[in-house]
Amino acid sequence: MNGSLPTIIMFVALIGLMYFMMIRPQKKQQQKRQEMMSNLKKGDAVITIGRLHGVIDSINNADHTVTLDCDGIFLTFEQSAIASVIPAKTNGGEIVEKSTQSTDTQSTEEVTEKNASEDDEKKS
Repeated sequence: MNGSLPTIIMFVALIGLMYFMMIRPQKKQQQKRQEMMSNLKKGDAVITIGRLHGVIDSINNADHTVTLDCDGIFLTFEQSAIASVIPAKTNGGEIVEKSTQSTDTQSTEEVTEKNASEDDEKKS
């Protein structure tokens, strides 16, 4: 009996470790996803599992489907096809800033080139 006690303790410890490393995080992830799905509403920007970006036009809870507006094209998906909801604050905010920066960089380069060409003309 003394030889089997450490084996039993090791087996119980392994099951406990497996629970905390695998099962518990998966349950938390499922709860988070279920909460996201229950909070879906018309007008939310979403990304599907196929990486299609769209805005929710309608939700049919009876059939578990959602209709997305993708630049004027209306597509119907299963609710389980929604991968994530895009937060409202980051909807294109970074893209606008990047395009503004590139425009500023281009205009600065154009002014520098114009000044350089004017200097060359003055020297001639």
